Amino acid sequence: MSTAAAPSFTDALTTGPLVLDGGLSNQLESAGHDLSDALWSARLLAEAPAAVVAAHRTYYEAGAQVAITASYQATFEGFAARGIGAAEAAELLSRSVELAREAARQATAAGAAGPLYVAASAGPYGAMLADGSEYRGRYGLSVAELERFHRPRLEVLAAAGPDVLALETVPDADEARALLRAVRGLGVPAWLSFSAAGEHTRAGQPLEDAFALASDVPEVVAVGVNCCTPEDADQAVALAARTSGKPVVVYPNSGESWDAQARAWCGTPAFSADRVASWTAAGARLVGGCCRVGPDAVAALARQLAG
Repeated sequence: MSTAAAPSFTDALTTGPLVLDGGLSNQLESAGHDLSDALWSARLLAEAPAAVVAAHRTYYEAGAQVAITASYQATFEGFAARGIGAAEAAELLSRSVELAREAARQATAAGAAGPLYVAASAGPYGAMLADGSEYRGRYGLSVAELERFHRPRLEVLAAAGPDVLALETVPDADEARALLRAVRGLGVPAWLSFSAAGEHTRAGQPLEDAFALASDVPEVVAVGVNCCTPEDADQAVALAARTSGKPVVVYPNSGESWDAQARAWCGTPAFSADRVASWTAAGARLVGGCCRVGPDAVAALARQLAG
């Protein structure tokens, strides 16, 4: 749990690396929750908040030092499509941070080593569409339009008091530009994490250019990749460190691929904690897993970093 006596998230990065959690959705699904609708895990913010707390706590107790909130797919527009008004949507966004804080309190009381931090997730525009476009980008919106989409949600999340904002799974450099504008002046540090394919963003831009966008943005304390294959992560870490000049965040998925039509994962897992040493040697200071990477893998990763 983050307290007044604990180092700030930004200060903790200087003594890192810090262990991130794994896939929240697969942990919730393994507990028996149906996440097949467009709101994904965000639906449980209203319907089963205790389940969200339990999932976060499982990762903390596995060795994660940072929990990423269940707000990835939570947007005013997405909630409105389900008949949820702006005031209730804002309450649910704030609740995502509160639930992670509660998990940190419970995990600390149960003996988990701290301090424990909370990262408020803000997924890309395509996550709200729930059609797989978060892995393609190129939505047909301008940077200004994307900034107007992201800013209200980020304002609410920042006001809820997370330790850091996780601008994650960004597929497109244009959307990164919008997010970097949207976090200015919020008073909360942020990391910027792209979904990559080889040396390019999912939208096809050079990853080197995308990483460099954050180099002179003081709010951004780490740059990197997530929800890509472990192999793509291997390539990206050193590139992110060199081009951004910032600590690197890396949390790939299991190596399986998402079939948006079938709403299912397919392929063979390739995530291994054995990769951690090369990532940290190349500049990674925030290391974890994304989709399909569970508590056991996070525990193995934590042991690697501790050793």
